[in-house]
Amino acid sequence: MEDKLWLETEDTHEEMDKPHDECGVFGIYRKEGKGVVAETYHALYALQHRGQDSCGICVNTDGVMKKYRESGLVTEVFTREMLMKIEEGSMALGHCRYAPADMKSRSNAQPILINHHKGSMSLACNGALTNAAELRDELEAGGAIFHATADTEVIAYIITQQRLKCGSIEDAVFNAMDIIKGAYSMVIMSPTKMIACRDPHGFRPLCMGHIGEDIVFASESCALDAVGATFDRDIEAGEMVVISKDGIESRKMKNACHDGLCVFEFVYTARPDSVVDGSSVHEARKLAGAFLAQAHPVEADVVIGVPDSGLDAALGYSQESGIPYGIGFLKNKYIGRTFILPEQKQRQDAVRIKLNAIRSTVEGKRVVMVDDSIVRGTTSAHIVNLLREAGAKEVHVRLSSPPFTDVCYFGTDVSKRETLIAANHTVEEICEIIGADTLGYLPLEACDKIAAGSKCKFCKGCFTGEYPIDPPKRKHINKYDQPLTLEMKNKVKK
Repeated sequence: MEDKLWLETEDTHEEMDKPHDECGVFGIYRKEGKGVVAETYHALYALQHRGQDSCGICVNTDGVMKKYRESGLVTEVFTREMLMKIEEGSMALGHCRYAPADMKSRSNAQPILINHHKGSMSLACNGALTNAAELRDELEAGGAIFHATADTEVIAYIITQQRLKCGSIEDAVFNAMDIIKGAYSMVIMSPTKMIACRDPHGFRPLCMGHIGEDIVFASESCALDAVGATFDRDIEAGEMVVISKDGIESRKMKNACHDGLCVFEFVYTARPDSVVDGSSVHEARKLAGAFLAQAHPVEADVVIGVPDSGLDAALGYSQESGIPYGIGFLKNKYIGRTFILPEQKQRQDAVRIKLNAIRSTVEGKRVVMVDDSIVRGTTSAHIVNLLREAGAKEVHVRLSSPPFTDVCYFGTDVSKRETLIAANHTVEEICEIIGADTLGYLPLEACDKIAAGSKCKFCKGCFTGEYPIDPPKRKHINKYDQPLTLEMKNKVKK
């Protein structure tokens, strides 16, 4: 009930005006002994930014798996009392999930756990399939019964089907990778093995490390740091890595082509202390800010960043332009996502409670405000208004990504082009809507340059409408999003 109320009443909160990735995954394989629950908890805490709607842990104790999952933040679900109740094991999967508005259900929480006559299997996945609807139709026609709406259950059924034809779980997973299409980075656990795999275009990140002889997998390297693991390498696009008592085995799909890493990992999604496919996220955002300063210079007195993903880009803009960097906002970190407010005025005040301008930094000054993106425009209008009220003389908005004009089919929750302010308004119109003096986007060609250490190409479909693979023929539409209009802008200012 709480999630439903939040969706129906919220229309101005910061979290709804940003592109969201769907999940963070973690897996740990302990060669000898037990005690993997604490590491899994700490890793999920480090990956919390990738999903705040639900989380879960599945533990393997001598071949017997038990899952623990619920809606809410990691600290809300896995309290001290709950952690003490979880039986320890030698393997575990962890997952935290951001759910699109039309898929907020406890039944979609992960990891999922299935049992069949060849044994049990648990799976945690990040991404979205482009052929999920077709596969689901085929499976249901064959008698499959689904308990959730997420793509992960479809993947589990496909692997189970292949398992009936194959001699091993790793053969089943490898065969399934040829059947499922789209974006996926996932970790799978059988009674005796742990398997990590990544789609042949490498849309979503996945890395591997070790703690002594223990092997760990995670969506981002920051989770490895959180558990004291040493980073070994990224899982390659189209690669499957199998961990068992016999050691480590790797297989690679023949059609793998690492040309689809989501560029928004560097712009917004990943934590700045992570290294994704060979590039520091922090350095990539600074470089984006530098390119932004080159493309859209302006005479100003101070550069500020919008917490949190705009801070690094603002620093890069400042260093490149020579305009002093300042702390322009204080973010209240004690307000969670499920901050439910029934009245319109209270919902508008939520932005003030979560984010406040520092008057001494901006009063009487020409301000360059750097943020990562504009999706609907609601948040930007509120934040610019906060700066005006704090006495800013001019507000020049700079965005460390190109205009967000197209939908994403690979796990980022942007499902309707009509909701995207840049797809429906000119730069001048957006300036008027959000109340900015000027507006500048990162040039599209700079996207390929910000992640200097990466050896892969990027998916920029949300900026261009061109994707590494064909979009799905059928896509469930998120009916809750609404674009910001000039009429809505007047409500923001009241």
